[in-house]
Amino acid sequence: MNAVSLSLPEMLTYALQDEYLAQARYNNVIENFGHLRTFVQIQEAEMRHIQALLPLFNRYQVPLPQNVSQSFVTTPENVKAAYAAGVQGEIDNISMYERFLSQSIPNDVRMVFSQLRNASLNHLAAFERGLSRH
Repeated sequence: MNAVSLSLPEMLTYALQDEYLAQARYNNVIENFGHLRTFVQIQEAEMRHIQALLPLFNRYQVPLPQNVSQSFVTTPENVKAAYAAGVQGEIDNISMYERFLSQSIPNDVRMVFSQLRNASLNHLAAFERGLSRH
């Protein structure tokens, strides 16, 4: 994203695509490295994030983007690399929501974006703990 302000439809679309991508990445890790508790829990949280965004698309009459996230996912080399990618993904996600929250947006969107940003802060901490263990 560049310094240009995004419209509300663009923000919603970008946020949903980012959540789709996170879920696809974490699904990929689980499929390739097995039931890693951190990834399973955060993958489930990503589904809740998607569910939190969907009503905003309806309310603001924004077309739902196709979920093509699977085509952008690569398998990490090992579990440590998966945790490192999780850390970076959550840093990027937090940054995105911080940028959106700095804009003039409706209160209901602000509330959802704030909740998702706060959840990503928790995910970041969980991935950092996992990275320190591997």
